[in-house]
Amino acid sequence: MIHGEHSVDTREIVAEVHGRHPDAAWAPRIDGIAASTGIETRGWMLPLEAAVAPGAGRGAGTAGAGAAREALIRDGFTEQDADRVIAALEAVPAPQTVQERTAPAWEAVQAYGERAARGALQAAGLDVADVDCLITSNSTTPALPGLDVALANRLPLRGDTMLLPATQWACVAGTRSLALAADLVAADPDRVVLVVISEALSTTYQPADDTLESLIVRLLFADTAVAAVVTGRPRPESVLRLDAAWHHTLPGTRDLHRLETRADGTHFVMDRRGPRAVQETVTAMWEWLRVRYEDDPAAWHPDVLLAHPGGTRVLEYMEQTMPDEWPSGLLEYSRDSYTTGNRGGAAVFDILRRAHDAGQKAGSRAVLYAAAPGLTATALEGEWL
Repeated sequence: MIHGEHSVDTREIVAEVHGRHPDAAWAPRIDGIAASTGIETRGWMLPLEAAVAPGAGRGAGTAGAGAAREALIRDGFTEQDADRVIAALEAVPAPQTVQERTAPAWEAVQAYGERAARGALQAAGLDVADVDCLITSNSTTPALPGLDVALANRLPLRGDTMLLPATQWACVAGTRSLALAADLVAADPDRVVLVVISEALSTTYQPADDTLESLIVRLLFADTAVAAVVTGRPRPESVLRLDAAWHHTLPGTRDLHRLETRADGTHFVMDRRGPRAVQETVTAMWEWLRVRYEDDPAAWHPDVLLAHPGGTRVLEYMEQTMPDEWPSGLLEYSRDSYTTGNRGGAAVFDILRRAHDAGQKAGSRAVLYAAAPGLTATALEGEWL
C-alpha cells in the first residue's frame, strides 16, 4: 500500500469551499455534511493547492481578445472602453485545463504504481523477472499507452510478460483483478501475476462546481496505489487462498455513478439512487453465498468481510441484511478504512491490509466484495493462510 503523501484535512476543504461558494444553497450545512462523512483527513498524491490553483491562461485569452474587442465596438463601446473591458477579462484567472490538471497526476500515478509494485514483489520474495502477467487498473488519469505499458518499462518487466490493463474497472478493480488473477494461475499454476492499481481520485476535485454532489465528492476521495502478487502454488509469504469468485451487473444502471470529462477536467457524478442499486448487488451476493454453503453442516459464515460498497450508508444496509446467525463486527475493517477516505479500486486492498495487520487465524474464512459504477460488483471467497 502506498498512500497519498500529501495529507489534506477536511477543515481545509471546508474552508476552501466556503470561500469559493459562500452563497451556495448548501453552504449553511457544509460543516454538518463534512462531519457526517467521518473523514478528518485523507492522503492525496498532489497537494490541495494543486487542485485549486488557476490555470496558466487568462480570461478572454489572446486568440479571442481581438474578436471580442470588435464585437464590443460594434455594440457601441468606445475603443477605450472596449480596451478596458478586454483588459479586465484577461486579468480573470482561468480554470485549469484538462492537461494542466491531469498531467502531473498521471506522473504521480505511474511513480506510485511502481513503488507499490516493487514493494509487493519484495514482500512476496520475488523479482520483476519472475512476473509472467501484469494486471493494472487506473480510471482517473486517462492515458494511452496506459499504466500497464508504463510499469512494463519502469520496472522493467520481461518482454514476454502478458499485459492486461483494466482501465475502467474503477471501484471494483481490487476484487475483479484478484478474480482474474486467480483464473490465470488456475490455468497455469506456475504463472506469477502482479496486480497494480493506482488511482488519483483527487483529480475529481473541481473547485468551480457548486453542486451538492460535487461537495460530497470533494470530501470523500483519497489517492492510493496498491499492488499484490497472485501465484498458482502456495508460497511461504502467501496470506490468502482464493477459492471462488462471483460477478453481478445490474441492467439499466450505467448512469447512476459516472466519470465525465469536461473542459476543466474529470468530474465524478453521483446519483442519489446509487446506494439502493448497490444494495441490490449486496442482496444477490448473500444469495450466492447461501447457495454455495447450503449443504454445509456447520452454519457457515465468514470470519472477515472486506467490503467496499462505496460508502458507509451501504455498509449499514449490509449489516441489516446479513443472516441473523452471523456474528457482529464483520465489517470493522471496512469502516476503519473509510475514516481516511474512499480509495476507489484500491479500497479492498486497504481493507485487506488492515485485516492482515490486525492478525487473522489460519483457516479463517474471508469474503471480499466491491461495487463500481455500472452498476457492477464482484465478490471473492477464500481462506486465510
